[in-house]
Amino acid sequence: MTIYPAIDIKGGRCVRLTQGRADQETVYSDNPAEVAAEFKKAGATWVHVVDLDGAFSGESQNLGVVRAIAALGLKVQLGGGMRNRLAVERALGIGATRVVIGTRAAESEAFVAELAHVFADRIAVGIDAKNGQVAVKGWVNTTNQTALALAQRMDAIGVRTLIYTDIGTDGMLTGPNLAAQEAMLKAVKCGVIASGGVSQQSDVDRLNTLGKRYSNLDGVIIGKAIYEKRVDVAEALKTAAAG
Repeated sequence: MTIYPAIDIKGGRCVRLTQGRADQETVYSDNPAEVAAEFKKAGATWVHVVDLDGAFSGESQNLGVVRAIAALGLKVQLGGGMRNRLAVERALGIGATRVVIGTRAAESEAFVAELAHVFADRIAVGIDAKNGQVAVKGWVNTTNQTALALAQRMDAIGVRTLIYTDIGTDGMLTGPNLAAQEAMLKAVKCGVIASGGVSQQSDVDRLNTLGKRYSNLDGVIIGKAIYEKRVDVAEALKTAAAG
């Protein structure tokens, strides 16, 4: 299981939003690259980066910051505003290892199928769910699609990695929705990265246990719990490495 420490960027700064709400913002650092360097020092090899400005506006706004993070030698999984092929190519070109497609995946299977064919495992699809329904455009709009149905369609067209976020738990430090994550793992064969709700080391332990039952649990994204010093990155990595 891979640990993905999260870096959310808004206005060039490292922030966290509660349940994706732009009006519920906490600023943790003015220099996201410094934050990434600390994660690398703790032993992380991946970081999950979200360009929140891109997610809300539909176009990447913080690629310079992403380039600085990638230059540290970390593998960057980047989401936010990846709604056309040019945006994906630009992100990969500045050093992102994997690009996350969110809103467009809910709108066009053909678009995702093309990207999956061309870029293979450098493409992931982010599925964000509110009460089981897919939410898009920075979680502002909820669709009539269920998360599981969308995931199965993405799996069928060749997507190798899904990132499943339960919005109800994201940023709340209440623990992950393990039942929802397990349902997703059962529904697809491709890799799944769990996101949302990790609040303490025991949550990492429980997800690791879940990963022993489902080999397609690729990893877990941890955000606010790290910044609030409830989870130590090095300790989480140790748990994941132990299998």
